[in-house]
Amino acid sequence: MRKQTVPVLIVATLAWAQMAAFTWASPQATSTTRKTTSSTAHPTSPTNSSSASLLKPASLKLQAPAVFDAKFITTKGDFVVEVTRAWSPRGADRFYNLVKYHFYDGAAFFRVIQGFVVQFGISARPDVSQAWENAKIPDEPVTQSNTRGMLTYAKTDAPNTRTTQVFINLGANANLDGMGFSPFGKIISGMEVVDKLYSEYGEGQPSGNGPDQNRIQKEGRTYLAKAFPLLDTIKTTVIMPAAPAAPVAPKTPAAVKK
Repeated sequence: MRKQTVPVLIVATLAWAQMAAFTWASPQATSTTRKTTSSTAHPTSPTNSSSASLLKPASLKLQAPAVFDAKFITTKGDFVVEVTRAWSPRGADRFYNLVKYHFYDGAAFFRVIQGFVVQFGISARPDVSQAWENAKIPDEPVTQSNTRGMLTYAKTDAPNTRTTQVFINLGANANLDGMGFSPFGKIISGMEVVDKLYSEYGEGQPSGNGPDQNRIQKEGRTYLAKAFPLLDTIKTTVIMPAAPAAPVAPKTPAAVKK
């Protein structure tokens, strides 16, 4: 059996608005040992290319536009993320492909810590999770701060461990900037939906009684539906069409001098 790595948040002590000290696990990865692999066949997500498949991460390699919007349709409502590629080019490209090819469809918001983060990005399908667990992208400079509403990849304290897990900052988490957590996008509408995502399960295992990320990887939606049925989930995601360019007013011909 081989060791495997799953993105979660490394341990960090956050300073809250009223200067109370709380310790949460920052978006980081745990080591797991997979005993079995699901043999259930699943249809691949619709794509624009017959060679693109969620089971082949290397086939999802489109470059993201300079700026694009991604709509998340969830069990609690909709929200829209605006991604700026210049902030984190590799992170933006990965996110663009994950959204476009519906990696996040059916995935749960499995870690919701009020005032800290909402974390998601483990596939509802164990076969897809297995395919992506080693599809890491290199780290990038932190060009933006982890302020409320910003999206950032979860990673371990080891270098170059970003894969598919993402977190939305619910509070001012600037302390994560110095730990290498590089934001790539921000919520531009629907933050009130994000604030309402189910959070009563609290911190995940082993620190708390919430979902075990290793079991989500191995068992997918089946595990969560049975043990944590109240979690909100992503129904589907959509890359929003680019807004049409504003029409250019015709130039008025210069008057001809006689």
